[in-house]
Amino acid sequence: MRVGMVCPYTWDVPGGVMAHVRDLAEALIADGHHVSVIAPAADDAPLPFYVTSAGRAVPVPFNGSVARLAFGFLSANRVRKWLREGRFDVLHVHEPAVPSVGLLACWAARGPIVATFHASFQRSRAMSVSAPVLHTALEKISGRIAVSDAARKTLVEHMGGDAVLIPNGVTVGRYADAEPLPGWGPDGGVIGFLGRMDEPRKGLPILLDAFTRIAPDRPGLRLLIAGPGDAGDVLAKVPAALRDRVGILGMVSEQDKARAYHSVDVFCAPNTHGESFGIVLAEAMAAGAPVLASDIPAFNKVLGEGKAGALFVTGDAASLAREAAALIDDPARRATLSAEARLAVRKYDWSTVARDVVRVYETVTAVAAGGVEEEQATRVPEGARATGGEAR
Repeated sequence: MRVGMVCPYTWDVPGGVMAHVRDLAEALIADGHHVSVIAPAADDAPLPFYVTSAGRAVPVPFNGSVARLAFGFLSANRVRKWLREGRFDVLHVHEPAVPSVGLLACWAARGPIVATFHASFQRSRAMSVSAPVLHTALEKISGRIAVSDAARKTLVEHMGGDAVLIPNGVTVGRYADAEPLPGWGPDGGVIGFLGRMDEPRKGLPILLDAFTRIAPDRPGLRLLIAGPGDAGDVLAKVPAALRDRVGILGMVSEQDKARAYHSVDVFCAPNTHGESFGIVLAEAMAAGAPVLASDIPAFNKVLGEGKAGALFVTGDAASLAREAAALIDDPARRATLSAEARLAVRKYDWSTVARDVVRVYETVTAVAAGGVEEEQATRVPEGARATGGEAR
C-alpha cells in the first residue's frame, strides 16, 4: 500500500506527535508498505529518506505549548506537488485541526483520508472561532483515529463525529536494552526527567521542588534531566548546596534517550495537563524504569491505575516528594513496578499498533473509488488566508 503521511509539527524538534509519525512510518515500511511523510523542516535539515520538507516552521502558541508549524503559500505548493507525485492509496493526516501542513493537505486532496487526533484539552477559544474553516477540511476525512480516550473526547466535544481508539505506539525493542550513561546509575538514588525544561505543563518546577525537599536527607540522591531548555534557568531554581547533584543533558539523541532511561532508579513524569497519552511513560516502561507520574487521566490509564507505575497528586510537590522518597527507599517495590511496566507496555508495541492502523486504511480504501488525488481547484477559506504566514 502507498501511504502519504502528514506531520503537522517540525521534524527538527523532537516531540510526541513527530515521534509517533516517525515510528509508525518506519513500522509500515518494515512491513513492506511504501510510505512518504511530509513535515515542516528547514531545507538543510538532515531528514530520513522517506521525509519531504514542507518548508521551515514558525513557532506558534498552541495548547499550552509552543508548536512549530508551517502554514502558508510555500507549504501549500509543496503539499500539492507531494500529492501529485506520491500517487498514494491513502492519505494519513495527523492533527488535521492544527493550522499546519495537515490542514493544507486536507484542503488539497480528495479520496481516502485517515486522520489521527492526538491532542487533549478542555476548552479552546481558537478552535471554536475557527470551526467553520476547519469544517471544510475535516468533512473530507473518511476514517478517524484517536490515540486515547482524552483525545477522543476532545474530538467529539470540539469537532463532532467519533473515532476508533488506537493508542500511541512505542518501539519496545529500541528501549529494552541499553547501557547507562557514563557516571550515572541506576545506583539506588537517581530520579530522571525527560521533556521541555521551559514548558510549564511538563512540570519540571514541581519535580525540582520535590527534589529539594527530599535530597538533604539522602546524600546520594541525584536528579538527571534531559530535554531542550536553558540549563541555567533550571539550576537557578535549585539551592546552591544541591546543584552539583543535578545533571542536565539538554537535547539527546534517540540512543542517549534510551540510555538515560536505563540510568535512573525512578523516572518521573510530573506533567500537569494537556497530555492525551504519555509517550515518555511508554518509553520508560519499555526500558523497565520504575515510573512515578502525575495522576492525570491519560497517565493513570497507561499505568493501569497504578499497577505499572506509581502516581502522585497532579501539581502537588509535597505528594510527589512523598512518593519519590518511598520509591527510592524501597528497592523491592521498584523491581515489582519495573516488571509490571515491561509487561504492560507490550500492547503498545508498534508491531501491534501498526496492524490496527492498517486495518483502518483497508476499511477506507475498500469503499473509495480510487486513490488519493489532488483537488484541481482548492478553495482555501478566507478566514484561513488571514492566518497563513510563512517563514522565509
